[in-house]
Amino acid sequence: MMDKDLGASPASAYERAGVSIDAGHRAVDLMKGAVARTHTANVLGGLGGFGGLFRAAFGDMADPVLVASTDGVGTKTKVAVKVGQFGGLGHDIVNHCVNDILVQGARPLFFLDYVAMGKLRPEAVAEVVSGAAQACEALGVALLGGETAEMPGVYVDGELDIVGTIVGVVDRPNLIDGGRIEVGDAVIALPSSGLHTNGFSLARMALDALDWNEARSDLGGQTLAAVLPVPHRSYLPAYDALEKAGVDVRGMAHITGGGLVDNPPRVFPQGIGMQVDTASWAVPPLFELIVREAGVERQEAFRALNMGVGFLFIVPAAQREQAMQTLRAAGEQPWVIGEMVAGQGVTFSGGGAS
Repeated sequence: MMDKDLGASPASAYERAGVSIDAGHRAVDLMKGAVARTHTANVLGGLGGFGGLFRAAFGDMADPVLVASTDGVGTKTKVAVKVGQFGGLGHDIVNHCVNDILVQGARPLFFLDYVAMGKLRPEAVAEVVSGAAQACEALGVALLGGETAEMPGVYVDGELDIVGTIVGVVDRPNLIDGGRIEVGDAVIALPSSGLHTNGFSLARMALDALDWNEARSDLGGQTLAAVLPVPHRSYLPAYDALEKAGVDVRGMAHITGGGLVDNPPRVFPQGIGMQVDTASWAVPPLFELIVREAGVERQEAFRALNMGVGFLFIVPAAQREQAMQTLRAAGEQPWVIGEMVAGQGVTFSGGGAS
């Protein structure tokens, strides 16, 4: 699971330089049970190898295509440090990466993590990786390996950095690239669980001076310490439900950095745009608080934040109601946020983005 140098004594020069090998081993001991529970039959070997082994068995796929993505959680790490909660970061990075490859119809196979600190805190690292393992286990993903790095002088003492890599697979005939999207197709949205993993630099600038432990009436009685760390959610189960119901999903968009302005056009065919009705949903109170405290223009907010929208499905208009009923039956709270139109990019109606 972790690459570590061996052979140093407790009083070694390496430790005097600020790197504790024993702390690295303790972190591995704390997390290895949670990691092992993610190992499917396709994982060969256990923890501790130089490389993770995964058997490339893809069932009856005609032309399997591997899809991979790497990402981080941005400055949400600083929120975790401030509130002393690290496990959610593991859920964040797994679900973010899984959602990114889901846009192309790919199913996740295995995940790799990287956690770095200036001075290693084994309990914090184990909390992060155990959270990632829990997210992997829930989605049937193997946490195949990772790296814990202690780098004094590179990372600020007390802070941490997290990176995740996901590898998935899709049968080439089922690859979703947006090429079949047509004018008139319906756009169905699913809610985010919060800021997810984007916009925290803006959020911290806006909210740092406030009391994070105060129960706020403008957050429905919740505290900032409770709502800001809420993990990024996965939309794989929602897609599974649509696919099982036979809904023709022609395109998807994961609403991350760039918001509703920059993310959806990444899957649009030439000459087709999206009309979004901002009156179709109520922007959650946390986002309204950030916009108000930061004094940002609303158009900028829709580009920096997800504004309560986590994921989009683009389906034929004739299957709109079937898709809505399927998603509700799967426990989701979908709404029709707009439609595909002739043009380009995303345009907003309803007044909420201006």
